[in-house]
Amino acid sequence: GHAEMLGTPDPELAATMGFSGFGKKARTFDLEAMFEQTRRTAVERSRKVLGKKCERSLLLHSKTCFDLLPQGDVRSVLDWLLYSESEDNSNEALSGPSMPSQSSAKGPTEDTDDDDDDDEEFIGPPLPPGFKDSDDDNDNDDTEEEDNNPVKKIPDSHEITLQHGTKTVSALGLDPSGARLITGGYDYDVKFWDFAGMDASLQAFRSLQPCECHQIKSLQYSSTGDVILVVSGNSQAKVLDRDGFPVMECIKGDQYIVDMTNTKGHTAMLNSGCWHPKIKEEFLTCSNDGTVRTWDVNNEKKHKSVFKPRSVQGKRVIPTTCTYSRDGKLIAAGCQDGSIQIWDRNMSVSPFHCRQAHASGTDTSCLTFSYDGTVLASRGGDDTLKIWDIRQFKKPLNSADGLPSFFPMTDCCFSPDDKILVTGTSVKKGGGSGKLFFFYRETFQKLYEIEVTDASVVRCLWHPKLNQIMVGTGNGLAKVYYDPVKSQRGAKLCVVKTKRKERQAETLTQDYIITPHALPMFREPRQRSTRKQLEKDRLDPMKSHKPEPPVAGAGRGGRVGTHGVTLSSYIVKNIALDKTDDSNPREAILRHAKEAEENPYWVAPAYAK
Repeated sequence: GHAEMLGTPDPELAATMGFSGFGKKARTFDLEAMFEQTRRTAVERSRKVLGKKCERSLLLHSKTCFDLLPQGDVRSVLDWLLYSESEDNSNEALSGPSMPSQSSAKGPTEDTDDDDDDDEEFIGPPLPPGFKDSDDDNDNDDTEEEDNNPVKKIPDSHEITLQHGTKTVSALGLDPSGARLITGGYDYDVKFWDFAGMDASLQAFRSLQPCECHQIKSLQYSSTGDVILVVSGNSQAKVLDRDGFPVMECIKGDQYIVDMTNTKGHTAMLNSGCWHPKIKEEFLTCSNDGTVRTWDVNNEKKHKSVFKPRSVQGKRVIPTTCTYSRDGKLIAAGCQDGSIQIWDRNMSVSPFHCRQAHASGTDTSCLTFSYDGTVLASRGGDDTLKIWDIRQFKKPLNSADGLPSFFPMTDCCFSPDDKILVTGTSVKKGGGSGKLFFFYRETFQKLYEIEVTDASVVRCLWHPKLNQIMVGTGNGLAKVYYDPVKSQRGAKLCVVKTKRKERQAETLTQDYIITPHALPMFREPRQRSTRKQLEKDRLDPMKSHKPEPPVAGAGRGGRVGTHGVTLSSYIVKNIALDKTDDSNPREAILRHAKEAEENPYWVAPAYAK
């Protein structure tokens, strides 16, 4: 039913506010019924007019509309759908707010179905911005163009900088939903950043040192996002909950046992670690003791299984990085002899290995599987980035060199659509800028590069849900790159919030002491408000007593004077009067030269003979 006519305000104000239908009739409507009706009429129309093909494109179009909009704008889409429906069925009663005729240049002028008042319009939001009545073909052209040019998919138009500290940011972790970021560094700190809770001052909300004085090597949220794996420079990995409280710590093995299968845990420094992608309690670590071990969060007394990488001669080699395949069935490790060794998770015999994947004696710093699980990318300490098909593991599908890396945790990652591979480069102090390089996965041609900062780029992470790129650098910064259109939430949430003003503490009010069991004569009245309390204090002669000014001259009225009364104050006063300037010592000494020459007293008589 129509609401009553509203008082019409100033038309200029209405235009500024964007309500072209100010003072017109308002409608009430039932959202669910509208959804249902819209769906039905849309399907009928598409059947009648456009046939199957168009029906599909209409659904696609409306899906993209919904996907592109922020959550709050579902209503506007509804209004738009209803508007387009009301154009068609002009003889039916309007079932929702209609579109003001002047705001759509393309659309035909609409017929209103009110007999009594033809020139009346109904209030209703105009078409959402960016939704003109255009053909579907144009949209397809845009997406095709974007497919042909993957650079357009890189979200780097804006950036924010989070100051972790002054030393290298050696670990980054984002929870699966993308709400929280954790950074760890060579300064032993782990910092927690909450995008939704942060304002534009970009401060971490928690900082802790979970592993005393050990550099943080790796941080990762589990697949459910409720616990964090912390791998540091000691031999025991830790699991923390979302707020940084310890959940478990792996046991340390006995370093006097030779056979590593018989130790319950690692006996030397850890190098890397990660969570199982499917089983949320299981994680993986690798260490300088020459083993890769899997663990269960609920059992900290002993590892689950041990994998021992071996060189060609069968000798022990040190794994520097490890990872699970995307389905969690395979475990891969990069070793110091340059090999990449892959095991079936359920059998510790190594089914695949590539012996000369990278230069021997260098630290392979990262292994990562693509999202489709068919290829493996490796970042070597020999300044290369390679991509492998593990079914033909003899030589890489592609490789890029000239990518300097000075850190044992320089990593690489795939873009969310799996078409781009990203890695960072290291620079010496004063040797230019560390960069982020983007390579096309198929051809390995360099697509793009970002100059990050005048220090090495150590960590990079491209979150699929947020579509934002996080980077950890050698000078203590964590940078977040995003695009206001292509990215969701994340950094976009905190840049719009203004910095909170510090509340000035009330200086004049005294602390209110709460004494619930005090006797009535000593009980203080509850404070109502600071203003009233201040007004009361003004009436109290004791609290409002003006401090006495300092005494000038000699003392009086029982108060000691400022100077000249006691001997010490007299001496102090006279010392203060000595105004000789000793700022230039040479001149100060030469001041006495003439007198000393005419009337020698100390030095000349002693040496006269």
